[in-house]
Amino acid sequence: MEITRKFKNTFSCIPMLGWLAGTFVAVLIEYYWGYDYISYYLGLPKIPVLFGTLIMLKDPLMIPGAIGYDLIVYVIPVLLIAKLSSSFTNPLAAAFEKTPLWVSAIFHLILFYGILHLWAGINDYRVLVVKLTLISIILTISINVINGYQGEFSCSHPGFMAIGAYVSSIITLYFFVNDKTFGTAVLPPALGHWLFPFALLAGGIAAAIGSLLVAIPSFKTRGDYLAIISLAFMFIVKSAVENLDFIGGARGMGGQPDYAPLPVIFIWTMLCIWIVHNFVSSIMGKALNAVRDDEAASESMTVKTRKTKMTAFMFGAFWAGIAGGLFAHVIAYINPGMFSINRLAEILAMVYFGGLNSIVGSIVGAVSINVLGEALRPLELFKWIIIPLILIFVMIFRPYGLISFKEINAKKLLRSKFKKEQGV
Repeated sequence: MEITRKFKNTFSCIPMLGWLAGTFVAVLIEYYWGYDYISYYLGLPKIPVLFGTLIMLKDPLMIPGAIGYDLIVYVIPVLLIAKLSSSFTNPLAAAFEKTPLWVSAIFHLILFYGILHLWAGINDYRVLVVKLTLISIILTISINVINGYQGEFSCSHPGFMAIGAYVSSIITLYFFVNDKTFGTAVLPPALGHWLFPFALLAGGIAAAIGSLLVAIPSFKTRGDYLAIISLAFMFIVKSAVENLDFIGGARGMGGQPDYAPLPVIFIWTMLCIWIVHNFVSSIMGKALNAVRDDEAASESMTVKTRKTKMTAFMFGAFWAGIAGGLFAHVIAYINPGMFSINRLAEILAMVYFGGLNSIVGSIVGAVSINVLGEALRPLELFKWIIIPLILIFVMIFRPYGLISFKEINAKKLLRSKFKKEQGV
């Protein structure tokens, strides 16, 4: 306990800028010396992709080398640089406190993205994992609006994701790609990157409109009807897509152009976090919480409960459609099987693992489940035993998830720790 207290006191005076500086140095070390020197002299065949878990699970003899690699590349540089730079980063953080909060937030996000881009750029596998994780964050936050803040239980998110994926794919393939299905491109392909956001928005809007097929009949009733109707909606969308030959049917649709590089997905993810945070913090969000806690009391206090629930439901569906469009253009291929019950289980696992009624919890859940799933990939079948067991233990000891009912406090997160260091 004494060691823990000393460790906490030593590093509690470091602002977010200090931790970002330490992480940046660690990534630079890996980028320039990870393969040629560190991994080579530790007897590792290559740079560990996910902090050595893949190597350790494939070959247990590599466990000491992988742990040593993490210590040399990540743990020691991050702690050392973060501590040594606190005398510089604290005054800098204090200077940012005098500027508008959005200035400080954008500066931190740019620095964070630079670190993420450099870390992912070491190999293509990391890039793919980061892209899919960012898309999962959008999905998890969007379903948390419905299952967390609204207090309902929706199973229709894979259907919304499928609508967004297919609508955005049809637009980009028809207008910007010489495709066998749709023929010669209508517009010059060079315009595709610039008009891609409109294709994503179209997919999101289509998903929001499609959500009315669930919302209108569901919100006339109470209880578990939403779960039943939304589950039926997911299967209806999947079956409909399978029987539409002009979009590939059960074979799927491929050839989507690469309009979703890492910077684009990162920007959409940050927009989602910011907009959803503003939504749940607004009057509409407060009304949504009131409806969740006591619908009858909310109605007696002049809250339009049905309108509130339908607005939130369409809002969550819109972002699921955006995530589907990004997913389609990352994988460059979609088929109805990608939006089935397995996808629903994955989305629900992320949101309930991270925590309900919390954007931070959604981020933690999406990152944890994605990284854990990739890290346990060498175990093959056992992976689907370990992850459910972890979820079961979380549900037993933390029924609302790891981080629930907590919102982002950017001002507290980004502030200087100088006063705390001085004991003020």
